Amino acid sequence: MLALNVEDFQIEGIPGWGSFVAGDGFDIQAVAPENSAFAQWRPAFSAGAVNDEERRMLLALLIDRFQLKFHVESKEGQTYLLERGKGELKLLPPQDKNAFPFVHPIAGGWVAGGIQGQNISMPQLAEYLSRRTERPVLNQTGVQGSFDFEFRNNDEQNDADITGFLITAMKAIGLELKSSKGPIETIVIDHAERPSPN
Repeated sequence: MLALNVEDFQIEGIPGWGSFVAGDGFDIQAVAPENSAFAQWRPAFSAGAVNDEERRMLLALLIDRFQLKFHVESKEGQTYLLERGKGELKLLPPQDKNAFPFVHPIAGGWVAGGIQGQNISMPQLAEYLSRRTERPVLNQTGVQGSFDFEFRNNDEQNDADITGFLITAMKAIGLELKSSKGPIETIVIDHAERPSPN
């Protein structure tokens, strides 16, 4: 998922031992080259979103140590479109243009309290929504740049419909999340082996 920038619903053919839920666990220690952009940008042991260089390095590791072979197929399926709504956009200029792009719940749960975004672009917001709705979300807003936003929810229950909550939250900040159909990039695993330890 991280190496190819896809969600679990976009991957087929994972062997049982590689299952995200019931598979084997592996500890991996990998150090980026000192001259890589990643090593210069991120402090050691810090967490956060994965950039393109990290994805390439991780994919190389999987191919080398797990003998990973795969191909990509396009399959028709359910998607969402992220569009600009009819009302006013309630997106604010980022307080810190160098802040790490992030969307997170206000109260620490899925729904209770609402959600906030910091220094987030529309493609990044679409990625976040895709993970939460378990469908590809295509950015069709035409909105450029990065923004801060906040949607506060009076519902204190965290067991509400997450997709319904996100549709409401997007509408509140001037965007629309519309159900649609379209091609879904699917990663099909052709071969993978358990790695041998060092």
